[in-house]
Amino acid sequence: MSAVPAAVPASHTALQHILYDKIDPAIVRITLNRTDKHNAQDTRFLYELNAAYDRAAQDVDVKVIILAANGKHFSAGHDLSGVREKDTVYAQFPHVGTTARALQGAPGVEGRIGYEEEAYVGFCERWRNIPKVTIASVQGKCIAAGLMLAWPCDLIVASEDAQFSDVTVALGICGVEYFQHPWEFGTRRAKHMLYTGDAISAQDAQQMGMVSEVYPRDELAARTLELAQKIARQPQFALKITKMAVNAAEDAKGRLNAQSTAFALHHLGHGHAKEVYGAIINPAGMHASVRATSKIGKT
Repeated sequence: MSAVPAAVPASHTALQHILYDKIDPAIVRITLNRTDKHNAQDTRFLYELNAAYDRAAQDVDVKVIILAANGKHFSAGHDLSGVREKDTVYAQFPHVGTTARALQGAPGVEGRIGYEEEAYVGFCERWRNIPKVTIASVQGKCIAAGLMLAWPCDLIVASEDAQFSDVTVALGICGVEYFQHPWEFGTRRAKHMLYTGDAISAQDAQQMGMVSEVYPRDELAARTLELAQKIARQPQFALKITKMAVNAAEDAKGRLNAQSTAFALHHLGHGHAKEVYGAIINPAGMHASVRATSKIGKT
């Protein structure tokens, strides 16, 4: 067995898919920059994003983190075709505080759940509770796992052409791993979104309370920065405890229990597909997923 290289501190690791810019002492912009894949997420992408969040969280001067994206679209979701290169990624990025990684080499469902407990649900919960104010700035398509990047943020602002969708029911799954749909849209609109795979516009998302503000695309970056600067004028500790209070109110309504149930059902869907189709998703459903993303490079 070859020796595992020493972990490189997250703040000093060269990032391939994520840009980190400190705009002023109180504001950091983290930018998704895997534009050749429309910011689809593989393992490296997710661990780099987590490292960038860690760096901002550890900077005592930072009050607000903007999560933006280069390219026409915010995120095309999971990169189902990419090599996860787990060993290399794990060597570069230290353990993030869960026990899940120890289970990732296990066969079958155990190993799959171990991976997703850390890289998907684990990261989303971690980002949701980061002790800074976070703002997702979304343009174009935000598909399936793209929601798992935007939803953990405290605020979401969007361009007028932004669209939000989850097409995973067609793949035999009950929704993306971070199951926030009923909390973001209400139960009936969440069911409609999942049952049909239809996209929700930025304007409709604003009416439902998921999106705070909608701007013309050419104004999105500047207006997001204006919002961040307005928030950054508030006392840092007051922002932190206010975030904790609001998140606790949401969790008191049962969000975490619902998330745990949905995650278990998500993997039941994977297990069923593996038994019936020999793959962890329904192959026929790939057509719906392809339809959702086939024009993403042209629009």
